Amino acid sequence: MVRLLDAAEHAQAEWLHTTRACQADTALAEQHRPRAADSQPAKGVNGATIPLRPYKGELRGQLYSVLSRRPGMSHQVAGWVCVVCGTAPAAVLDHCHEHGYVRAPVCPSCNTLERPDHLYDNDIRVASRYRRLFDTDAVDWLRHWHRCPGCRTRTTLPLPHLAAWTAHTATRTLRPTHPAPRGRKPCGVLRVSWTGSQNTPRSCLLTVSVDFCPSGEHRVLARVPYRESVERFGTWLAATAPEVAAAAGPDRLDGLPAVPRSVIADTSGDGLALF
Repeated sequence: MVRLLDAAEHAQAEWLHTTRACQADTALAEQHRPRAADSQPAKGVNGATIPLRPYKGELRGQLYSVLSRRPGMSHQVAGWVCVVCGTAPAAVLDHCHEHGYVRAPVCPSCNTLERPDHLYDNDIRVASRYRRLFDTDAVDWLRHWHRCPGCRTRTTLPLPHLAAWTAHTATRTLRPTHPAPRGRKPCGVLRVSWTGSQNTPRSCLLTVSVDFCPSGEHRVLARVPYRESVERFGTWLAATAPEVAAAAGPDRLDGLPAVPRSVIADTSGDGLALF
């Protein structure tokens, strides 16, 4: 009996090892798969090819708190391709933590790339990946973030992202540099903290500072009120992603009257009607 149990345990361990190796190979193949416009194949559990479909806004305007409790939602998400990279299968529903709306299905890699580096609840480290989010791939990420109706209507970003943008972009010229073997190097590591909340914008203040300064002489670079940061972001958004800025703003919610008015038929024959 002992020998049988040992053999079963060994067989189970070998099976787990083989399964993990196959999953790793599949994940590597997915990362190197060329981008497709319509659909992409993915390997299922039984090895069958499952076509991935592009996300076309099926969950637009819905709350994550509702969708996350819906039966079968995880299986539905796995059938989409990531809206950001367009190469890997989606695994999670990226959503706005500030307003609660679903943005779109994304893969774990893109979801991790977007996540702010929180040191504390009101303090984040501006990591190197923000150079990609706000420079090289800014338009794609702005379009993704503004899938949230709350952010789109207010023409802003969730507070952690807005704080990172303020430190990385709006106050970039204030960051000092130090001599380096190849020219000059930006000082230390950027960090931004805030007091108050985006729900009370009058009292919300963003403080941009530098950590790990080589000479120890730099501390606070700037203190930017929340409303001023929002205004700067709106100006930068209009210049960086005009099509995203054009779809934003509170006027987009006023397209239809609150109470529809009936059409009064035209009886004069002049082709005129009153609404």
